Amino acid sequence: MSAAEERAAMPSPALPGFAEALLVWAKIGLLGFGGPAGQIALMHRELVEKRRWIGERRFLHALNYCMLLPGPEAQQLATYVGWLMHRTAGGLAAGLLFVLPGALVMLGLSALYALYRQAPLVDAAFFGIKAAVLAIVVEALLRIARRALKGRIAVAFAVAAFVALYVFQVPFPIVVLGAGALGMAIGRYDPTAFAGVGKQAAGDGEGAVDAAFARGEMAHATPSLRRALKVLAIWLPLWLGPVALLLAATGPDSVWTGIGGFFSGMAVVTFGGAYAVLAYVAQAAVENWQWLAPGEMADGLGLAETTPGPLILVLQFVGFLAAFRAPGTLDPLLAGTLGAALTLWVTFAPCFLWIFLGAPFVEALRGNRLLASALAAITAAVVGVILNLALWFALHVMFGEVRQFEILPGIGPDIPDLQTLDWRALLLAAAAMLAMLRFGTGMVVTLLGCALGGLGLRLLG
Repeated sequence: MSAAEERAAMPSPALPGFAEALLVWAKIGLLGFGGPAGQIALMHRELVEKRRWIGERRFLHALNYCMLLPGPEAQQLATYVGWLMHRTAGGLAAGLLFVLPGALVMLGLSALYALYRQAPLVDAAFFGIKAAVLAIVVEALLRIARRALKGRIAVAFAVAAFVALYVFQVPFPIVVLGAGALGMAIGRYDPTAFAGVGKQAAGDGEGAVDAAFARGEMAHATPSLRRALKVLAIWLPLWLGPVALLLAATGPDSVWTGIGGFFSGMAVVTFGGAYAVLAYVAQAAVENWQWLAPGEMADGLGLAETTPGPLILVLQFVGFLAAFRAPGTLDPLLAGTLGAALTLWVTFAPCFLWIFLGAPFVEALRGNRLLASALAAITAAVVGVILNLALWFALHVMFGEVRQFEILPGIGPDIPDLQTLDWRALLLAAAAMLAMLRFGTGMVVTLLGCALGGLGLRLLG
């Protein structure tokens, strides 16, 4: 008898108490290293396999919806399952505990970075971390590509997304939304077009949530226009109210308005997770807002990789530096802390909105093929998006100068000045890729090894 058959034959478990669930969500938040793949695997082990709080099929259905949403899919998946089990209070507890441990660690690391970044040894360590980040992004690209690129149509979506972003600088939101719309249209006429994309083995084991549905105990998961309007009336002001107040109090040109407005916009378009959106955020933060230097985005991702919680916490790092460096009357550390808090608020408040608003309707759409086709198309396009990110990091980590090769006025790919190649960065990046891809070295160990490698190269002159 298979493991799935054994779980199916077991009696249905009861829903856990709120206090019991709270401890598990805290555990997941503290141990949620390894990016979304590791976090989703941890939740699957804790919620599906170990405790049987939710069945395999419903878990994957919830994950598919969260992957369609802007924002961190792992955090939203935790919120979704918490909401299923204990309504709004459960969703809030699961989502907040998923974020808070990593956010507190990231705040401390951001402060240390801002204060001591210019110290020679610290600079050397971050030089090595940048090389490791490049290897991490490449590893993520290969992992997602193996799952997503099944069939010629999926490959075509990935190639088109990369060309649109790298060569023609098409705005990131247009690429992702366009992929979803086109995927849905293709799925309408050919339901098999994306067969196999992103699929995982699904067991038939029933969980406590599934049993509660069967007993008719999930009234809050029934779609209701009245409930949807109530959610909008509560969460839209909670999300955007602080941004409007800052605009009125500080004016349109203040760093606070900039942080609130920019990251509120990111909360709407950050499809595909942190890896997919980082190139877009980095370009805007470096070139448009001038909050960061080009290499500092890689530093921030390196810090985010070492903390539990979603990788999108790298945005907290950007918000901290933006406020820390802004001229004003506040103490820089206080300003940075407030900038980080504002970034966190406008990044994660809409995540709760998407779940509390959409989850009841998604539960009613289980098995809908058009939704599955849109998800598959976005998943395939994200491979091209991450390839663009990997190339962006490689150019800025390994070359001193990068310029645009114009094929149309103001449009064209970035190319490096080959004479500015930094052999030290190339050496560390190659070592990091060898360690991760050939020997399966963990992410934290690779980051630490490359940081020590950067220190060693600096000491050797």
